[in-house]
Amino acid sequence: MEYSVTNMFAQKMTENVYVKAFAQGEETEQRELPPVVSVLLASYNHEKYVEAAVRSVMEQKGVAFELIVLDDGSKDKSPEILKKLSAELKFRYIHRENKGVVATLNEMLELARGKYFCTFSSDDIMPPDRLKKQSDCLMAHPEAAGCFGQVKPMSENGIVSENLDPAFLKSVPEIKFEEFFLGLKPLHGCAEMFVTEKVRRLGGYDTRFFFEDYPLYLKVLYEYGPQPVLPDIVCCHYRDHGNNMHANHNRMYAEFLRIIELYKDHKLYPQAVKNWKANWFSALAYAQKGEALKRLPQLATFSSAFFKRLPKLFIPRMFLKY
Repeated sequence: MEYSVTNMFAQKMTENVYVKAFAQGEETEQRELPPVVSVLLASYNHEKYVEAAVRSVMEQKGVAFELIVLDDGSKDKSPEILKKLSAELKFRYIHRENKGVVATLNEMLELARGKYFCTFSSDDIMPPDRLKKQSDCLMAHPEAAGCFGQVKPMSENGIVSENLDPAFLKSVPEIKFEEFFLGLKPLHGCAEMFVTEKVRRLGGYDTRFFFEDYPLYLKVLYEYGPQPVLPDIVCCHYRDHGNNMHANHNRMYAEFLRIIELYKDHKLYPQAVKNWKANWFSALAYAQKGEALKRLPQLATFSSAFFKRLPKLFIPRMFLKY
């Protein structure tokens, strides 16, 4: 897609000029300016949700951005929907055969022109002003490699919770490698914004693993140090429709153990293994007690993390908090 620049902005511009132009009420579409932020949206079999996801991105205001959508070989009507939307809304759209989410994100990362980038899912909703607020944070903290925000849960039919997901507030005001490595503080995969070149310098997303966020976040924290986590920026309305990755506990936690093995020489690695096994057991003890009992020999460890979660196996789900 070719981007035109109006005469007023033909001179070389800085982000401050963009902000000033919007503050003065200039009616220049931010999509026509060289992008400050690139939004990378990987689409796969979300025909029920993808239009709402795309429109929520394209309605962002206050910062120059581009949207890149790559459909990863969807078998439903997503490609047809996206083709029509790209003609209407003028974003970059690519459709090709299925290669998986990690390959898809790396392909879009190569195409990104923004100083910053964030990823977004084709079944979620981006709240207004998310891109402006996070890019403002990164502009104010040039030493950071990225920043993270918060999410609100959303039902399958689009009802958004009034409250932030409390799990991710634990990471405010910043998160360190050790905390993330040990599973003590979480980050949400749709609440990040990174400095594009700093992530490219790390090699992008790790193709050895089937999901994208945890390996990259670990690497960013390990290489660049603690990163800010903002309490008051809602980055995503996260749709829970039963097909999300977190529902497949065995696959997900087995992968966590594979990923942390990359840091097996770290002094905290033995404790990290115990913690992640305890987290795996905890998830099963809440959702699949029979499976938790079956995997007890594999996941049991002599650690406070495990013994703290063991009682969940015997408590009915209705009395538990996940």
